[in-house]
This record gives sequence, structure tokens and C-alpha cells, in this order.
Amino acid sequence: MSEQILLQGKILGIEEFLFARPSGGETAAAQEDLFTCRSQWVTLVCEVLPRALLAELGLARVLLGSSGGGQFLAVLPDEARGAANEFLTAAAAQIRELTAGRLRLLWGMTENLGDWAVVRRRLTDELRRKRCAPLGGGIADAFVPKPHEPPPEAAGYFSRELGLAFREAQVIGWRPEDPAKVAVGSGKHTWKLTSNLSLDAVTVARHAARSEEGSRPAGAADLAGRAEGRAAWAVLRGDVDSFGIRLRRLTSIEEHVQLSVLYKQFFAGELEVLCSMPEFWRKVSILYSGGDDFAVYGAWDALIFLAREMQRLFHRFTQESLKDFPGPEGKTISMAVTLAPYLDSPLASVFQLAGRNLELAKSADKNCIYLFGRVLEWKHLNDAVELKEVLTRTISELNVSRQMLFSLRTFYGKSRPGAGGPAQPRLDRPWRFHAQLGRGVGGVRDRESQKLRSQLVTDMIGRSATQPKLRPAGLVGLEWARLATEV
Repeated sequence: MSEQILLQGKILGIEEFLFARPSGGETAAAQEDLFTCRSQWVTLVCEVLPRALLAELGLARVLLGSSGGGQFLAVLPDEARGAANEFLTAAAAQIRELTAGRLRLLWGMTENLGDWAVVRRRLTDELRRKRCAPLGGGIADAFVPKPHEPPPEAAGYFSRELGLAFREAQVIGWRPEDPAKVAVGSGKHTWKLTSNLSLDAVTVARHAARSEEGSRPAGAADLAGRAEGRAAWAVLRGDVDSFGIRLRRLTSIEEHVQLSVLYKQFFAGELEVLCSMPEFWRKVSILYSGGDDFAVYGAWDALIFLAREMQRLFHRFTQESLKDFPGPEGKTISMAVTLAPYLDSPLASVFQLAGRNLELAKSADKNCIYLFGRVLEWKHLNDAVELKEVLTRTISELNVSRQMLFSLRTFYGKSRPGAGGPAQPRLDRPWRFHAQLGRGVGGVRDRESQKLRSQLVTDMIGRSATQPKLRPAGLVGLEWARLATEV
């Protein structure tokens, strides 16, 4: 019986590739199409390459351990080592060509012998050596001056038509003459696309809100018009906390594969189903779902509730699937919702800003969300929802001026948007807070106004009038209500 080897592949430079701007004067809509096409291709190429490799070598599909999220893991017989190297070398060359050198495909192989921790370390060390020595393979003309490489879109592969085809395709394929390209509908080897776990299909989430005429996916500006209150769109990004630590603590390759597939299936399956629900299906579009993260863009108000629902589902998922694994690693998720400053803001730049805000949230704490400039624990997001509902009801039902929202911002050291500078916090004299609420809510149906005022005080500074403490969800609720009541 031949010796088994493990093959691990990884794609580097994904964010640099996604953030690269077109060279021409493309419109915001054209840049959006290019960005979504790139993100879908990166997602699919990590699925297609290992499957095509196994098919070319005549090996069973069950030898694919895990795939997606920019990497893959497969089991091969030792005699396939040379053929696998040739296959991946050709694919890596075309990936460099398609992306103007921004993406790199690296892979490592090692014998499946010894403890899993030792095997994983050998794979990691080989990938690190290749990553730190990109010319280690001996490229003879590496230092020969070359003409400027065209930007990725000039290669003629990434296009609006390809992005639409990815969204609507039932089958994708692979051709040996284009080892790094994902073919739509045909190829030497083909696989079905599904959002459910299947050995014979590629699991991927692809929901996209449709335009008014239904002939194409809705653009960011269209999605912004479907939001309640301010017409604005946003990007939601989520990432599992300490997922790498959880993987390193696994004791066998079977556990590694099982857990990787579970997480991937959760994000692809649950995200696809959730985005198809009535409250979301016309307002959000999926950018990608990976092995431990995801990204969605759409109407700003829908994304907040989508984030809360995803966190609830993820909490239930980890309670059931990871109950036998000790420690909190990999059992919580952090997210960031980032509003686009303008309707025609490039999707790539807002996506990048959302990534920075997500890093801020994960650096501040675990199991939290970045929203409206604040990092909240998930339990405090419910407080923000309640405060937003009270404020919007106060304005809509009691005809209270929206000026009250701007006045209350000053207690957080925030000035009115567009004002000269930041306001000074005013909670050193707490009776001012009650007086401000009295001026804002008073004068209408006294009993109801008193009830609303008491509820607002409790939601924002607690029950103590002499020793108040601004609750972390207060400013988020204020900003939310301000945007929701904007005409």
C-alpha cells in the first residue's frame, strides 16, 4: 500500500487583489461589479482547484478534506506528488497572470505520519518557507526589467457578465487549458453549486437582491433606497473569534476536517437561508462566505438585524457542535457594520473600512459588534434596539422634534453633525439630562410623556439620577434613531 501524503494549499494576497482599483475611469456601478466578480472567483477557485486535481489524478472525491476560505486540504498517494506539483504550478502561474501578480498560490506536502500536531507543524513550516522566499524556486529572470503588467480587469476574464453568470450558474467546470479559471456551465470536470453540504457539489452562498425589473442583481445605490429612514447602504463583515487557536488545539486530522466542514457549512447554509427571508431578500446581497468569516452588503438597517440574527444562530450552532470541546475559542463571533459615506462610494473602499472596524472590535474584546463608531457586546445590542424603538416611537407618535436626538448626543460628548467641533460631555450635572428630556418629551399627553421619559432615562443612564452612568448602547441607539427617522 502506497504511503499517504497531505497537501495543503493557500492563496495569499486576497485583500490586496480585492482592493485594487481599476485603471480607467469606471463608474461606481462598474467598480462594484468588478469587486463582486473578483470575490466570487476567489471563493470558487479554492473549491475548484482541489477537486480538479483529484479528478485529473483519477482519485476519489472523498480524499478532499476541506476547501474554501482561501485554502484547501487533500490526501494524496505518494506517487501523485510530482503530478500534483505540475498541476499546481500551472494553476499558480495563471493566477499570477490573471491578478497581475497580486495573488500567490502556495502549497505544501508532507507524509501523513506521526501525531497530527507534528504533521500540521511540518505543513505550516513548508508554507512559511515558501511565503518568506518567493524566489526560492529559482526564477532565472526574476530581476530582468519587464513592462508594466496590465491591471486584473485588462485580462478580459473578470467582467460584469462573469459575475452575473457566477450568481445564476447551476454548474461550474474546469478546463486543463485554463487551470485557474472557473468555467460556467461546462468543462472537462463539472460540479453542481449548492448551499447545502454535498460531497458531489460545491457549497457556496450566492444570494443577491434583485433590481426592480428583476433582470440583474440590485446595485448598492438601489439597496440604499430600500432602507427605512436615510437612503444609505453598508457592508457587514463577520469573523469567528480565535478560530486559528481552536484549529491548533485539535488532536487529529479527522477533527480538523470535521470542524472545518462544519463551520463552512454553517456560514454557507445559514447565510443563504437567512438572506432569503422576507425581511432581507430584497435588501441584502452576499459577497462571500468562507471557512470562518463572511461579508454581506445592502441596506444599512437590514444589515444590523441580519448581524444580530447571525450571532444568535452561531451561538446555537457552537453550543450544539462544540459542546465537547473545552475553552471559548471558536465559539464566539465578532462583526462590524460600516455605512458608506456616499451613495456612490466604491464598494471596495467600504469593504476595506469594514475590515478595519472589525479588527477594532476584535482588538477591544471578543463576541462583540462595531456599530456607529462604538464597540458593543452582543447583549448590549438588544438595549440599543429597545432605545431606538422608544426614540422613533416618541418622534413619530408624539410628534416630538428630531432636535431632541441631537441634544441628547451632547451628553456623550458628540456635537450635531456638521457643527464646528465636538461637544463637551454634560453628565457631570445629571439633572440637566432629565431637564433636556422634559423639554423634548413634555407637553404632550402628560402621563405617556412621563412614561417615555422614564424609560429613556433608564435606557441611557440607568435608574440612578444622582450617580448616572452612560450605558454603552445609548449612543448607538441615538444614532440608529437619527438615521431611521431621517426623511
